[in-house]
Amino acid sequence: MYTNIKVLKVFNFMDDDSLKIWHPFWQHGLKEPIFEIKETKDEFLITKDGNKIIDGISSWWVNTLGHNNPYIVQAVKSELELMQQVIFAGFVHKPAIDTAKKLKKFLHDKFSRIFFSDSGSICVEVALKMAVGYYFNKFNKIKSKIVAMEHSYHGDTFGGMSSGAESVFNLPYKKMLFEVLRIPYPKEGYEEITIKAYENILKKEADNIGAIVLEPLVLGSGGMMFYKPFVLDELYNLSKKYDVMFILDEVMTGFGRTGTMFAFEQSNITPDIICLSKGLTGGTLPVAATVCTEEIYSAYLDKDKSKMFFHSSSYTANPVCMAAASANLDLWKDKKPLDDVKRINDYYKTKLDKFKNARILGDIFAFEIDGNQNSYTASVGSKMYEYFLKNNVLLRPLGNTVYVMPPYCIKNESLDKIFNLLENMPAF
Repeated sequence: MYTNIKVLKVFNFMDDDSLKIWHPFWQHGLKEPIFEIKETKDEFLITKDGNKIIDGISSWWVNTLGHNNPYIVQAVKSELELMQQVIFAGFVHKPAIDTAKKLKKFLHDKFSRIFFSDSGSICVEVALKMAVGYYFNKFNKIKSKIVAMEHSYHGDTFGGMSSGAESVFNLPYKKMLFEVLRIPYPKEGYEEITIKAYENILKKEADNIGAIVLEPLVLGSGGMMFYKPFVLDELYNLSKKYDVMFILDEVMTGFGRTGTMFAFEQSNITPDIICLSKGLTGGTLPVAATVCTEEIYSAYLDKDKSKMFFHSSSYTANPVCMAAASANLDLWKDKKPLDDVKRINDYYKTKLDKFKNARILGDIFAFEIDGNQNSYTASVGSKMYEYFLKNNVLLRPLGNTVYVMPPYCIKNESLDKIFNLLENMPAF
């Protein structure tokens, strides 16, 4: 059906300069078109003039169950008629209670406390503060150093930038970032180098290290770089040996992206803290959760107010957002969405031999256009982005790394179109 590639008409886009909107991760100096979307449905973004764009990246990895999911939409509509915003310090409401109860059913018994926030960056920031504050409150120890992996990305707040890789993302702010000790990416066949590097750091610095923070199994923005689950086992065991908090940033990988509910479930460990966002509401409204153990929570439990956990945002646990999260968790009740993840993964397997250095994990398919290591600012990324959009497909390459990460409801017909474009890309 999709053997003949032809460029569709370039559809209308906004004269965004007149609106004075500054878009994220967007170089306005390139004068690239900005398209106005009027509605969404399933795997499609529908433009003002009716073109249906296949959302091949789940609108920045958030949309798991498909756009405009009717069950989640109805839950949001119902909640809007009851509550819109309630202060969460000293107050609670049913949507938050329901979300916490439902989320807890998917979590190991080790996790007993859920701290809500607004975004992936913030929930990582919360996790880092929880870990460092734990040692201060409980032992009066300053363990303020963090360990992270090379090529990692943990958000755009200062804690997230500090923990993320030193790159073009954070270069102007380098002198403002706190110290982070880095271990190498555990490339297949060289995992022992990473494990040994972490052990050597711990031998020298354990008394000063509050936590290690990792993206489990896949480094997303670093170029969709995968690694084996046993690495998590080894790094966790070392962390416990040297009394360092083990944090997993499941913001992207949580809720099925890697083929299991959470990526760490493919390992043999349970972390001390996990960070969740993106798929928590199915990709409808902004919610995040930092989930931790009772031991961590107890370090802040005191009659002395100075020992409370000092973190909040005005919209923490917004009732409407919580209603979306609660409804999404209903749809995960029997983990049926994982059936679609497997279907997509099986489809990917039929395409592996058509691309050099192609790799798959759950809902993720990735490869480098030129076979070289990822380079986020490679100009070829913009050229490919334009090519895909002209053919009504949204793929947003990470420089020269092309990846597909669609909503789980995507139809095979749409996958056919995406991969026909990939297989027939012109030379850029």
